[in-house]
Parts: sequence; structure tokens; C-alpha cells
Amino acid sequence: MMAEARTVVIVEDEFLIAQDLARLCRQIGVEVLGTAAKAEAATALIEESRPTHVLMDVRLQGKRDGVEVAQAAHDHYPQMKIIFVTGSNEPPTMARIREDNPYRILIKPIRLDDLVEAFS
Repeated sequence: MMAEARTVVIVEDEFLIAQDLARLCRQIGVEVLGTAAKAEAATALIEESRPTHVLMDVRLQGKRDGVEVAQAAHDHYPQMKIIFVTGSNEPPTMARIREDNPYRILIKPIRLDDLVEAFS
């Protein structure tokens, strides 16, 4: 039996980090369906492409943050695996992330090993 193809949408407000995450995902055989820097674009991209996974930054451009986007995505697609990627691991941020029951939480900087583990 073949493993299900893994696909990802990367939600990250910093272009270079998004590009780096995309490169690492491709390296481990995960198909990158697109990237978004703002909540609205992320929501549309997730709805349109229905990835198996989402790499979700907490801080995004605009008014809404990644936690709000993740909660909306989970409401519509409960089977989607949300992997939070954040540079801020202070307790209030971590508590908000955990409210959504994320699949994984990764703290930046992200290494290839972190992604291999997160997608396994």
C-alpha cells in the first residue's frame, strides 16, 4: 500500500523564510501547493488547494493571525494537519496555539530534521 501523498500550504509573512520552508519541504518529498503571507490569502489558498498539511506562522501581515486562520481551517477541514511554525514560544502565544489542538508546534529556526519529524 502506498503512503498518501503529502501536500502543504505554507503560511509565513517573511518571504525568505517561506522560500526556505518550501525548499525543505520539497527536499523531503512534500508537494508545496503555495505560500501566503496574509490571513485572507491563506484562507483562500487552503480552501482552494485542500492540502494534507499547513505550515502556519503565528504572526502574519494584516489584522488576523495564524491561530485564527488555523481555527477556521480546522472548522472546515478537521482532518487537515496544522503544524505551527513560530519564533515566539512565550506562554501566552503557546496557550493560544494549543487551543486549536495543532498537529505539531515547531520553533524557528526550522531544521530539516524538524520537518521530517513533523510530517511523519
